[in-house]
Amino acid sequence: MGKRRKQDRAASGGKREKIRDVFVPRPFAGLADEPDWVALRELVPAATAPLILEAELAGKYADRTVTLATVLPMAAPAVVRADGQIMIGLQRHAQSGDVSRDLAAALLAALETAPGDTVPVPPLPGPGPRLQDVLADGALTVQVHDSFAFWVEPETAANPAVQASLERADASIYPTTRMAAAPAAYWCRVGERAHVRWVLPGDEDRTLDTLARLSAAGDLPIGPQTRFAGMFRAHGLLVPVWDLPSGPEAAEWEQPLAEFAERLAAAASVTDPLDAAARRSRQGLLGRQLTLR
Repeated sequence: MGKRRKQDRAASGGKREKIRDVFVPRPFAGLADEPDWVALRELVPAATAPLILEAELAGKYADRTVTLATVLPMAAPAVVRADGQIMIGLQRHAQSGDVSRDLAAALLAALETAPGDTVPVPPLPGPGPRLQDVLADGALTVQVHDSFAFWVEPETAANPAVQASLERADASIYPTTRMAAAPAAYWCRVGERAHVRWVLPGDEDRTLDTLARLSAAGDLPIGPQTRFAGMFRAHGLLVPVWDLPSGPEAAEWEQPLAEFAERLAAAASVTDPLDAAARRSRQGLLGRQLTLR
């Protein structure tokens, strides 16, 4: 086998082509719902959203529908069902430094894949179109699920082996609700603890300054008996997390979150330099960050 590889390499010029990986810290920038893309990629266990192709691709592949999924079976990057429907997985094993390029490459490969066939997706796709190039600009219509049943094609749904596999996968899903009071904010219950996680748009430094102003003023909790737990940094955006009392369900936090969103917007409108108290709060917030990507 080694000799054959050397012969093949010699026939092609003697050198194996190297693909240079490039890290893009904010891969979803420019998409209408950048924070929701980050949330579905990093925080939400089971959700889907239909995708609309840009005009040229939509005309060429008018018979195909495309659905974004948080995760697919075996963390596959893409699946083409027997009826031709395409599903693209956000949470996957192999990835390059540019998540947007990875997803676009998977989508384009799926469009060229026959219904029911395996989609050939390279782990490092190299330069090429990104999501911002292949999708029509518009908001995501996110549907959160309490089951991975959206994986299953109708003709296999009754198969006992499929049902058993689905039950095992569903056991990993924790209750999650997309909040109406703020875009890309999600309530969840993990074990005995409940949280709100909100992916905030915009530049990280400006967002951090805004949160620091609120913290210095004592306005960082979203309501009584809530606690600011810290922040994730994910794909160039900040994701503050609040601990909540475990009893109330998601709907009971809509009004407190709406009121907090008003305080956040007011603090974001301030352009003066941070005062001493806010600077101290900013340093404290920096110490409570966890980088996801």
